[in-house]
Amino acid sequence: MPEYLFAFVISLGIALCIMPGVILFAKKTGAMDAPDQRKVHKKPVPRIGGIGIFLAFIISIITCMATNNLSTETVNELLGILVSGSIIAIVGIIDDYKNLPAKVKLCGQIFAAVVLVCIFDVRIDFITDPFGDYIYLDYFAIPATIFWLVGLTNTVNLIDGLDGLAAGVATIASITIFLVALEQNILLVAVLTAALAGSAIGFLYYNFNPARIFMGDTGSMFLGFTLASISIIGAVKSAATIALIVPILALGLPIFDTTFAIWRRYRGGVSIFKPDKGHLHHRLLDLGFTQRQAVLLMYVISALLGLSAVALTETSATISIAIVVGVVTLVVYGAKRLGILQLQH
Repeated sequence: MPEYLFAFVISLGIALCIMPGVILFAKKTGAMDAPDQRKVHKKPVPRIGGIGIFLAFIISIITCMATNNLSTETVNELLGILVSGSIIAIVGIIDDYKNLPAKVKLCGQIFAAVVLVCIFDVRIDFITDPFGDYIYLDYFAIPATIFWLVGLTNTVNLIDGLDGLAAGVATIASITIFLVALEQNILLVAVLTAALAGSAIGFLYYNFNPARIFMGDTGSMFLGFTLASISIIGAVKSAATIALIVPILALGLPIFDTTFAIWRRYRGGVSIFKPDKGHLHHRLLDLGFTQRQAVLLMYVISALLGLSAVALTETSATISIAIVVGVVTLVVYGAKRLGILQLQH
């Protein structure tokens, strides 16, 4: 059995088996998400499903590490993801129970990123332009990598608004990066994304509408942070121009949604940290879509963005640029038509 398939099966199996226990634990400890004006569910739902995602991924990767003879560099990268990912999960658990202020949560995210970058030396030292020339980041390498990690962590966190949405989008992004990793023969990234997809799919079985459990900030932040971390490793091991464009397109839906949220809040004169009802899933519900219909449509959009990302690996630089420009143009046009750029009260 290929190592990536082994990692997928282990994480999927653990997530499926552990989630009923997490649901029971959430109910006994009061980790329940109560409905309010911004939320679409009508009764309290357990909200620490991210613990199951986290444990399934961690156990799968530790099992793979124990059954393989790995290089020192690979062990260091894996330990970096496990340790920093554990930190981000702990921050999420505390937030799911205590509702941390946004700035405190942000500090926790930055701390996890600093641990990965500065202690385990997992960072982006250079990128390549569309013509294959290297651009070394030098002194900007550390802050740029931390920004990447914290930014993607929050994009997945902010899109977690409907049953099955964040887990499904993260799964599609993981599969996209997995396919590109296989094509470029980057086995470590393939194993990591397979394990992450397995844990997300196992959770999704309990989270699809009507959800029996939510992932909470534990899950959404862990998924975003881990995808960002895996993308860095992929970029380091591949000098291809599209190394970082692939995860950006793979996570295009939450990235664009978050970018538009920041823009409309800034234009509306309110804090960018203040929640609103202008996200894509809110607009689709306002247009009459059911939760399932809205989520499935957003899956399709994510899959199309993922296919665009995979296509970049098979085309020339000129065509790749055309694809990216075309995608951005269509997304901005769609956002204007749906009213996502206007502040919704």
